[in-house]
Amino acid sequence: MYAVGIQIHVEYETPIDWSKNYVLCANHTSFLDITILNYLCQSPFSFMGKIELLKNPVTRIFFQTIDIPVKRDSKISAFKAYKRALELLQEGKSLAIFPEGRIDDDYPPLLHRFKSGAFRMAYENKTPILPVVIQDAWQILWDDGKTYGAKPGVIHVKVLAPIAPNAAGGEAFSSLEAEVYYKMKEAWNTCNK
Repeated sequence: MYAVGIQIHVEYETPIDWSKNYVLCANHTSFLDITILNYLCQSPFSFMGKIELLKNPVTRIFFQTIDIPVKRDSKISAFKAYKRALELLQEGKSLAIFPEGRIDDDYPPLLHRFKSGAFRMAYENKTPILPVVIQDAWQILWDDGKTYGAKPGVIHVKVLAPIAPNAAGGEAFSSLEAEVYYKMKEAWNTCNK
């Protein structure tokens, strides 16, 4: 990224103990988001992502070895991916998920409602959520760059304080999801007024 004139500036709400594992939840507006999470995370982690990444010869090399592919329209694939993700969390690895589920068609992008899987996993495994707000990667390379192209610039990333799944009860992961969404939305709106 530096070779093509892209810099990353990270702001931490609180220091992060990278010896612990997390469920990293980041917003998703650009293919650069994957690279940004690789830059950011200082401990072993895996991505949970769309199975289509296996079709690309470059992403396939990395994705099939350490990451978890999901076929979005298959409940069986989603269940297998969910079980694999829980295993990785129990092994002490972190997991990166884009809880919006995809890069949306809106331009400029919005922070859309989250899917519940990341929060259910964090709750079941008592793993803190690490909210990551990638604030302006979309201005440099929106989606895959085919529509608006790409340009050099600075990507600002805000890493919020980890949020532990402390609530109890059958739908506790829903309150965790709502808390993470609210905090990420607040950070997103502050940067994208």
